[in-house]
Amino acid sequence: MCYASQLIGSKGDNLHSLEAWIRYGDEVRRPLCVAEDFHESSAICIVGAGLSGLTLAYRIASKRPDIQIEIIEKSNRCGGVIETWSHNGWICDVAVNATRPHPAFWRLVRDLNLGTQFSPSNAVANSRWVSTSGRSRKLSPWFMLGRNPMRIWRGVKNARKGGRSVADSIPLTPINDAMTLGIVNDYSANVDADFLMPSMTQFGENPPRKWSKIKKQMQSTYPLFTPKRGSTASFAGGMQTLVDGLVETLNDFENVTFSLNVSVDSPEEVAKMRNLPLSSIAWCGPLSRNQGKYTELNIYAVGYTIEQVSAVKVGYGTLIPDTNCPVSGILHESDVHASPRAPEGHRLFRIMSPNIRHKDDEAVKDSLRDLLCKSEPVLFEKIGIRRIPSYPPGYMSSLDNNNPKYTKAGWYYSGISVTHVVTEAERIADLF
Repeated sequence: MCYASQLIGSKGDNLHSLEAWIRYGDEVRRPLCVAEDFHESSAICIVGAGLSGLTLAYRIASKRPDIQIEIIEKSNRCGGVIETWSHNGWICDVAVNATRPHPAFWRLVRDLNLGTQFSPSNAVANSRWVSTSGRSRKLSPWFMLGRNPMRIWRGVKNARKGGRSVADSIPLTPINDAMTLGIVNDYSANVDADFLMPSMTQFGENPPRKWSKIKKQMQSTYPLFTPKRGSTASFAGGMQTLVDGLVETLNDFENVTFSLNVSVDSPEEVAKMRNLPLSSIAWCGPLSRNQGKYTELNIYAVGYTIEQVSAVKVGYGTLIPDTNCPVSGILHESDVHASPRAPEGHRLFRIMSPNIRHKDDEAVKDSLRDLLCKSEPVLFEKIGIRRIPSYPPGYMSSLDNNNPKYTKAGWYYSGISVTHVVTEAERIADLF
């Protein structure tokens, strides 16, 4: 069993107390997998310099300057999947481009003194669409309720039995597929509902007070600014701003060192290499699991003049579950953010094309003639590939069988969002 899921911290603060729920919200439902003696380490090695590893190092180093922390990264850069592409006034995030409201994320931004570069996303660009068979439909609560509400209710009820897929829990094809494709690049029948929506399925611990009251109390804990319901927020210059802020701050700590271009295969190898107990290792990188099953997503930055795409409504984006289309999603990058993402007089779109549908770059460009406009884009560039692990039904309930002799953290383990990895890191640091 994951030790920290039952642990009471050294200061007597139960990880599932009312205070923890107010501080961390429904992220408390997700398990922590922390080695029993991790908080007693005099030296720690964190494997993976993505957002999870960097935030974990920052939170622990801030609390315990007496602990020596080494961050090992296999590549020559920090950030992991967080990466921002830029060229001649065009700015596009390769993966995560914004964050949903969560006090833990706001606290991290404040503590890194990045508040002046962090702002609410464009409130006008909140419309989302689903495109199937050439027809685009706007997503709304009324659209959802108009599609057999009793069937939805039964799906949610069954989901609380645990181990169900998103397709079973939200029986709304193609909406469920559009949602999971946009988050984990997989169809809803293949995705664990407990993993994606633990609050809805009631996975893990239940709050000690009515959830609506806890959410109201959480609202009062936001530093910087209080986000509106359903809103997002982002950084000027993209999510790379957060990574750069973490790296710059960590470089100022005397007890933190970076080791880049160091490839390791297991926590045991790291422990032996650094002469540390296994309990002093935090693994924040990819895990060897699910028979190595991953999905790949090709990412494109595509730009037009405003005149070319004048017929395209301002909004957040469109998800496309149709398997015969090489594009699974279009995000309106320049619409969404408060800071500029395109040169003046232009709009930028981020295009997602799953490898399983991908024929070639030209096929993607051709599909945009129907999805966006007939005109030739002024910018069309493949900016990266995302590799996403699978989270099959039953995945979350299987986590208790994982090895608790070392710490596991990050979106490869128990959560997929930036709010998850930031919250998880702070929760783990609370043990010190």
